[in-house]
Amino acid sequence: MRNVIAVAGKELRAYFHSPIAYLVMTVYAALLGFFFYSFTATYVVQSFRIQAMGGGMGAPPMSLNEYIIRPLLAGVLTVVILLLVPLITMRLYAEEKRSGTIELLLTSPLTDLEVILGKFLGAMALYAVLVAMTFLYVGYLFLHGNPNAKPLLAQVLGLLLYGAALLALGMWFSTFTKNQIVAGVVAFAVFLLLFVMDWVTAYGSGRASDVISYLSLTKHFDNFAKGVIDLSDVVFYVSVVVLGIFLTARSVDALKGRA
Repeated sequence: MRNVIAVAGKELRAYFHSPIAYLVMTVYAALLGFFFYSFTATYVVQSFRIQAMGGGMGAPPMSLNEYIIRPLLAGVLTVVILLLVPLITMRLYAEEKRSGTIELLLTSPLTDLEVILGKFLGAMALYAVLVAMTFLYVGYLFLHGNPNAKPLLAQVLGLLLYGAALLALGMWFSTFTKNQIVAGVVAFAVFLLLFVMDWVTAYGSGRASDVISYLSLTKHFDNFAKGVIDLSDVVFYVSVVVLGIFLTARSVDALKGRA
């Protein structure tokens, strides 16, 4: 475990010694801030409009969770994260191959699994910073409103699992090439395909359609955004993480064969 943590620390430092971490955090903060402001402004306008019409005639008050938090997480951030994760993962192995340090990595006393898990955890640490930024914005609502705090645990878990699944797959794509741009484009293309898979249910039916829809990463995030932890969704994301790590290990074995 000590070796895994050491590799994770090395990867995290590498992110902050390059523009990648700052670029990802800046873009994420800008987009998050824009959409948070947009949803909040819409909520305030709607609230004033309802009050001007007589307080909604006995209708329940507008929910901050339903009008701001849930649309922000499920409607916007799942797409933003899908765009930014390739920037995090594209360097994990591609940079090692480009700089020529992949041979040292493959012949080091560390096991392949220790290196893979270390790189994955380093990427997860940077991603966790993005999740923390998200809930700093959400925390602002508690200062000026009264959202329901109970769903937040499910939403944090959902964001972490969703990102972990993308990171594990992106790490695997990074083993394909020494060009970081190519690795990032491949990751983005596959992530986009997994994102739109759920659209199949709008045009088809039957078992094949259900299976394809089930493979959509965002479909399994819906319950988390609602504040519901469904074991089947947790199992799905964990399975994708395990699959990504396994495929990365197989790719590293292939690299050893060519070394």
